[in-house]
Amino acid sequence: MILSPSVRRLLSRAAALAAGVGVVFTPSLAGAAPAEPAPPRAAAPPDPALLHRPGVHLRPREGAPALPDDISALSWLVADAGSGEVLAAHDAHRGLPPASTMKTLFALTALPHLPRTGTHTVTDAELAEVGEGSSLVGLDAGRTYRIADLWKGVFLSSGNDAVHVLADMNGGWTQTAAEMQAKARTLGARDTHVVSPDGYDADGQVSSAYDLAVFGRAGLADPDFARYAALADAPFPGDTDAEGRPSWTYGIENTNRLLTGEDGVERYPGIIGIKNGYTSGAGFTLVTAARRGGRTLLVTVMNPQQGGAFAVYDEARALMDWGFAAAGRVDPVGSLQPPPAAAPTRTGPPPVAAAASSAEPLTGYVWSAVLLAGAGGAAAVVYRLRRRPPHREPGSHAGPDAG
Repeated sequence: MILSPSVRRLLSRAAALAAGVGVVFTPSLAGAAPAEPAPPRAAAPPDPALLHRPGVHLRPREGAPALPDDISALSWLVADAGSGEVLAAHDAHRGLPPASTMKTLFALTALPHLPRTGTHTVTDAELAEVGEGSSLVGLDAGRTYRIADLWKGVFLSSGNDAVHVLADMNGGWTQTAAEMQAKARTLGARDTHVVSPDGYDADGQVSSAYDLAVFGRAGLADPDFARYAALADAPFPGDTDAEGRPSWTYGIENTNRLLTGEDGVERYPGIIGIKNGYTSGAGFTLVTAARRGGRTLLVTVMNPQQGGAFAVYDEARALMDWGFAAAGRVDPVGSLQPPPAAAPTRTGPPPVAAAASSAEPLTGYVWSAVLLAGAGGAAAVVYRLRRRPPHREPGSHAGPDAG
């Protein structure tokens, strides 16, 4: 008996289905080609709820490097920025004060709404509510600044004065906080509760290592965000004319030591930002990214418990080194991709099953297999399948990086 290619494909699919549930199916029809073996199974996708469980999560393959054993942060995460795959994490969804890393969400929210060029004259009212002990870039009321310089004040000096001015331009402090909250949800970041857009300690304000990595990844996709986040230093206007042109400038430097290599912290090779922070309530926090060999990694570290003021950089460095060494040697434990939107509810009748559909019509009778599951297990049943037509998304106290 000679079977058409479509029949052989159908038999092969039936064999693969049987193999997938542990039942071997071998066609016995004379002249039928043996079914091709099923390809080796890929690693099972991670349980979406896995990262919500406490502890360290890692799925190593043979030859995977061991995680650093001296990470003391309350929460941390390592992810591939390109794919969004989370390679390893510890208490990734634990809600903690974010300090100035909250400015990543502020920038994601306000940058698209504000002009990328032009100037703004700062008022006393805009600076009136800057928290005591905040990090500042040094804005003066009555002075006109270029908007690009205000953003440099946010990213490099972690200036809460610059955040207050830009938030006022965005519609006000309360509106900006609400927009940030909505933006976080749109990105799939559900651990974040925004109270103070600049990251200053406030009752109830939290984020997580997972959410901060989501914000960092989204920021890298915005050219202006990525450019500001990668600046190690820049001149800042000390005095300006009515057009925002400076008569003299002073230097400002990024507070991310992995980017600048300051204070005895070695600059990380391939570093591309993004934002660090500190408050007395949050401790030291950091979300950062580096590129090597065409691959970009994101690392979040929140509140190391050992090692002093620069431990956040040491632990981020160790996790980054591990992440690059683990390329292709671990299976993901989660994803930074937002959950897919719910499918629309179907209102019409259910579609007709097309189990035997094919691009070419079937003639005669075709032998196939149907697997029936029951309380006692599965059994292979052979029956005749008649021809069917084919169917055609800070700081309460001052510090070096006070939020």
